[in-house]
Amino acid sequence: MTAHLCFSSLTSLPNPPSISSSSSSTRVHPNSISFKLPSRFRSCDADRRRRSYQTAATLTMDSQTSGKETLETVPSRVLLEVKDLTAIVAESRQEILRGVNLTINEGEVLVGHPDYEVTGGTVSFKGEDLLNMEPETRSHAGLFMSFQTPVEIPGVSNMDFLLMACNARREKRGEPTLSPIEFFGFLSPKLAAVNMNPRFLDRNVNEGFSGGEKKRNEILQLAVLEAELAILDEIDSGLDVDALQDVAKAVNGLLTPHNSILMITHYQRLLDYIKPNYVHIMEAGAIVRTGDISLAKQLEKEGYRAISSA
Repeated sequence: MTAHLCFSSLTSLPNPPSISSSSSSTRVHPNSISFKLPSRFRSCDADRRRRSYQTAATLTMDSQTSGKETLETVPSRVLLEVKDLTAIVAESRQEILRGVNLTINEGEVLVGHPDYEVTGGTVSFKGEDLLNMEPETRSHAGLFMSFQTPVEIPGVSNMDFLLMACNARREKRGEPTLSPIEFFGFLSPKLAAVNMNPRFLDRNVNEGFSGGEKKRNEILQLAVLEAELAILDEIDSGLDVDALQDVAKAVNGLLTPHNSILMITHYQRLLDYIKPNYVHIMEAGAIVRTGDISLAKQLEKEGYRAISSA
């Protein structure tokens, strides 16, 4: 399969805050998983129902396939198609996207303010209008979203969260739900793949986790949901070398000829572990250059100004 990497010069947009518990609200998790929690665990932020996903950079990379099958010899379908997309930050009205056009095919990886309003253009996922989908509908359709700063959910254990999310997706696909014992058997190899100790399952979702633990937990969620398209926002941000290697290894292990990943990054170091076929450079809300991995190396050496003026 192939993968795309897109770098962005936007670096000052705020991160989503942690969410605390409340007794009279509903939860919409940023990874687009929706389910009802006991009332004492529920919290609310109505603005999170807004169409919220960010695009600052994209990465496409190669992954190993079985036998002689490669992306070049296997027809691929379009998973995500973005046409002339424009968007503004809702509160400040700052324009952040200016006519973005992007296509992600099956088997590709792409490497990107959570609160924004789409002001023009279209986004389709597997031929369906993504902008009109609720978060849970996007998840059921096979889309996964990870934030640079993952949200903490006090009072909800990782095990309960992952089990409910997994069974919600399985029900939507017409598959039988898993019991806790069955689910643990399903989960164990995925824990090993992201180098996470099973003790993390008893801890509250992302609460008290280090930066690397949060990122590994996000990839674990992706593995459990088996999404067709994952959008990973700065998955390399704040990680030391060991944690970055763990995350990159897990991402590479999840790639198949039939899924895709859009990764958002500002740094070339991610390419030490994930090798892209295509690189996109985004500046001032628009994709200004597209090339192969050599473009990323040129960007690291010369900077955005030299790239955009070329």
